[in-house]
Amino acid sequence: MGIPEYFLFGIFVFLGIVSVTAAVFNIDWYFQTAGASFFVRRWGREGARFFYAILGAALIGCGLSGLLF
Repeated sequence: MGIPEYFLFGIFVFLGIVSVTAAVFNIDWYFQTAGASFFVRRWGREGARFFYAILGAALIGCGLSGLLF
């Protein structure tokens, strides 16, 4: 596996950590973005937080599995 693959999987892990952190700590700027506002309007703030926590965990899982295997 080359450097581009490590970089890509590292980005997955980083974005997953940001997503989980924003969901756990209910960070306003994260949920006021154009992409997140769709989910906030559709499911409410709590539903969007749950969605982004699951999404972040999936990104971390994909990134770590790519780095390890």
